[in-house]
Amino acid sequence: MYSLVRSVLFRLDAEAAHGVSLSTLDMLHRLHLSRMLGAQERVDDPVEIMGLNFPNRVGLAAGLDKNADHLDALGALGFGFVEVGTVTPKPQAGNPKPRLFRLPEQGAIINRMGFNNAGVDHLIRNVQRSRYDGVIGINIGKNLTTPVERAVDDYLTCLQRVHGHAHYVAVNISSPNTPGLRNLQFGEHLDNLLGALREQCSRLDRESGRRVPLAVKIAPDMDDNETALVAKALGANDIDAVIATNTTVSREAVSGLPHAEEQGGLSGSPVFEPSNRVVRALRRYLPSIPIIGVGGIDSDEAARGKRDAGADLVQLYSGFIYRGPALVAECAEALRT
Repeated sequence: MYSLVRSVLFRLDAEAAHGVSLSTLDMLHRLHLSRMLGAQERVDDPVEIMGLNFPNRVGLAAGLDKNADHLDALGALGFGFVEVGTVTPKPQAGNPKPRLFRLPEQGAIINRMGFNNAGVDHLIRNVQRSRYDGVIGINIGKNLTTPVERAVDDYLTCLQRVHGHAHYVAVNISSPNTPGLRNLQFGEHLDNLLGALREQCSRLDRESGRRVPLAVKIAPDMDDNETALVAKALGANDIDAVIATNTTVSREAVSGLPHAEEQGGLSGSPVFEPSNRVVRALRRYLPSIPIIGVGGIDSDEAARGKRDAGADLVQLYSGFIYRGPALVAECAEALRT
C-alpha cells in the first residue's frame, strides 16, 4: 500500500508531499488505520541508554516533525523514540522555496529548509498535548538572525523552555543550512557553548529533581583529527550522548544526478558510509558515551551496519520516506537484543 501512496506523492513537489503525508498520517491515526501504510506493532526490545528507558532502539530523526504537530501519529508507527525539532526561540519561515529535493536514484534527499518552525512555545504546547508513550527528544537550534557570537543565548533560551518537557535535549550545531552554524562544532565556540549548556542543564536538573540528558548532533564532513577534537570537547563537558550524523555537503556520491547541485544538506544512502566513519571514530575516542547513529538506514542490514560501527541507537529519516512505516519494525527486529 505504501509503495502505491508513495508513487502518487512523488508526483508532487517534495515539500508539498511532505505536508500531505503528515496530514494523511494524522487522519489514519485518528481512524486507527495506520497499518494501511505498513505500520506494525511496536517491537518490544527495551534498553536503558542515557538513564532513559527506550521501548526499542529505533527512533525518528529530527527534521521530519519540526513542531511536534504530528507526534502521536508518528509515534504510533512503532518508533521507540521520536526526536522533534529543530526548534528555535522565535518562529521563523526558513529559506525560500523550493528547498527540498528528491534524488530517488540514490534514495537521497537534499534540503535547505533553514530551521523553519513555529517557535519553541508552539512545540511545547504540542508535546504537552501528546499521548505518545515513547521517549521524546527535542532538538534545539538558533534563529537565523542571531549572530553566531551570540548563538549560546538562543540555545540556553530553548533549553530553559524545553527542559521540563523533553526526555532528552539534542543540540543541533551541524545543519549546513544556517550560515555559520557549523563553526560551533570547533574550538572555543564549541567549548563555550557546551560548557554553558552543561551548567544550565545541571542547574535545571537540580531544581526540577529530574535529570534530562544532553546530546549533541554533529556533521559527517569531518576528518579524523576534527572528530577527535569534537570528541574531546564532548567528554570534557560531560555531554551525555552524541548524534552522528547530520546531513552532508558533499555531492561526490550523487554527482551528475538531477538536483545534485542544489545547495543544502544531502541525506539518505550516500551518507551511510560517511556517517559510519564518524561513528567508528567516536567509539574509539569515547568508548563509553552513547551514540545515536543516523544516516542512510534504509534496511535491516543498514541498521545492523550502524550498530556494528558503534551506535547504541539509530534514527531514520530519508529511508523512512522511501521505504515507509514498515522500515521501523524491520530495523527494530534487526537490532533486537
